[in-house]
Amino acid sequence: MFGPTNSLANEYQQLCPAALIERAVLCGEGELTNLGALVVTSDAYTEKTPANRFIVEEPSTREALEWSQANQTFTSRQFDDLWSGVSNYLADRDTYSTDLHVGQDLEYYLPIHLKTETAWHNLVGQTLYSRPSTYNPKNKEVWSILHAAHFECDPVRDGTQGKGAVIIHFGRRKILLAGLLCAGEIKKALLTVQNFLLPEKDVLPLHCAANIGSDGAVCLFLGASGAGKTILSLDSSRALIGDDEHAWGKDTLFNLENGCYAKCLNLSEVNDPEISQAIRFGALIENVVIDPTSHLPDFANTRLTHNSRACYPLSHINHRFRAITAPEPTMVIMLVHDLSGLLPIVAQLSHEAATYHFLTGYSNRLDRIPQSPDRAEAAGAEVEDKIVPVFSPCFCAPCLPRPATLYADLFLQRLKAQGAQVYLVNTGWYGGPANEGGEPISRMQTRRVISAIHQGEILAADATDLQPLNLTIPSRLEGIDSALLDPRRAWPSVSAYEQAANRLAALFVENFKQYSVDDIIINAGPRGPAKPSRAL
Repeated sequence: MFGPTNSLANEYQQLCPAALIERAVLCGEGELTNLGALVVTSDAYTEKTPANRFIVEEPSTREALEWSQANQTFTSRQFDDLWSGVSNYLADRDTYSTDLHVGQDLEYYLPIHLKTETAWHNLVGQTLYSRPSTYNPKNKEVWSILHAAHFECDPVRDGTQGKGAVIIHFGRRKILLAGLLCAGEIKKALLTVQNFLLPEKDVLPLHCAANIGSDGAVCLFLGASGAGKTILSLDSSRALIGDDEHAWGKDTLFNLENGCYAKCLNLSEVNDPEISQAIRFGALIENVVIDPTSHLPDFANTRLTHNSRACYPLSHINHRFRAITAPEPTMVIMLVHDLSGLLPIVAQLSHEAATYHFLTGYSNRLDRIPQSPDRAEAAGAEVEDKIVPVFSPCFCAPCLPRPATLYADLFLQRLKAQGAQVYLVNTGWYGGPANEGGEPISRMQTRRVISAIHQGEILAADATDLQPLNLTIPSRLEGIDSALLDPRRAWPSVSAYEQAANRLAALFVENFKQYSVDDIIINAGPRGPAKPSRAL
C-alpha cells in the first residue's frame, strides 16, 4: 500500500550534532546562518497542534486517562497499521537514529530510541535530551519514537484528523509522529509521556523553568508559553537549571531536558545576551527569516510566524547548573502575561491559593476579530482586538493525560512538605487592557520584583488584600511604583477597575466549578463581585 522499499537507503546511526548539521545542509533541509546556527522552516506547521494528538486506548490507559479533545482515543489496530505504513515509508529513505535519555535523574530517566526522516529533527532530539556516555545503565524498557516529517496521513485510511498526527501507545512504549514538522511536537509528546508515568512514582512533572542561587536555593518559574519563563530564569546572579520542563520529587528537582526551545521573536543582543550568544554552531533556529545577503537572522520579521524558535543545548549557556539533580525548590513563581491589566505586578500566595491558580492556569491572548464576519477575508477589512481569557490547568493542558486534580494534589503535597514560598507575578500590562490604553510592564520592573522575592523583601513588607481577585499584595516595595503594586491606582478610576475585575473573577469562579477539591482551595481563589470601593 505504501510502495516498495529502496535497498540503497541508509540509516545513519548515532551521528554527532556536527554530522547531523552537515547532512541537513547537504540534503537541503536548512542552511547555516552567519551566526553558525542551522536555520530550518516547518512550512505550514509553525506551532504545535493539539487537535492532531491521539493516545491509544488499551488496558494501561483505559481507566487512567482523562479522555478529551487533548487526549483523543486511537485504537491499537489503527496504530499498528499506521506504524507499519510509516515504517515502510521510511525504509525507502535515508533515516537518522540515536539513543537518548529523557530526564537528568538517573533514577527516573526514560530511555528512548529516536528514528527520524530528517537530520534536523534528529538534531532537535539530541539538543533537547541527554546523549549519555553510558546508555540505559539501569536496563529499563526503551521507548521507540518514529518521526516521519513528510509522510502524509490519510484521515479515511488512517483514522487521523488531518495529514499529520502524534500518536502515543503507552502499552507498547511507542510514539509515532507523522506529517508534522514543528520541532515542538517532539518535546510535547515526551512531556505527555512523563506526565503519565512520573506521578505513579510520586514525582510531579512541571511546565516550568528553574534556577539556583549560590546559597543552593532553587526557584521555579511556572507559566503558559510566552509568560517569560526562559527570559526570567536567565539571571546573572543565579545558575540556570533549565528553561521549560522539570520534575519535582522527594529530595530532588531535575530537568527533563538537556537543552532549550526558546521563543525568539524580537530577540536582541542588548536585551537577551544569554540567548543571543547561545545561537551559534550546534544550535538550530526554526521559522526565522534570514537576510539573503548577510545571512543574518531577522528576529523581528514575522513573515513566517510569530512563533519563531531557537533550539540550543544547555552547554551554550555559560552560567548554568552543572549537577544532574538539584535540591527541592524553596520558591515558586507563577508567571502570567496578563493583557487585561487587572493583575498586580506581584502577589503572595498561600499554598491553597497556589494550588487554585495552578489548577486554573490563567493566561489570555489577543484575537483579531473581523467587525463584519462576511468581509473577514477582504483586504483592509476592519478588525477588533479582543482579549480572550485562557484557562489551561497546570499551565500545560494539552500535555496532561491524567485528571488535572491529580497533579494539583501532588503540587500541594510538595509545597507543604517543602514549605516553599509561592508568588504570582504579572509580566503583562497595567493601567488598563492592552487594547484600551494599558501600559506594558517593563522587564526591568519585573526583574526588580523577582529580586525582591529572592531577597525576602516581599515577606517583610506590609500587605493588603486586592478584591475580588482575593490576592495579597505588598503595600510598598522599594523601586516599584505603587500603581504597579495595586493595579486599582493605575486605572482611570477605581470603579472601572472593579467592574472589569468582577467580570474576570466571575470567569475564574465559573471555570473552577469543574473541579472537585476541598473548600479551603476554592475559597483561596477569586470571589464573587466585590462591593464598590472608595477612591484610593
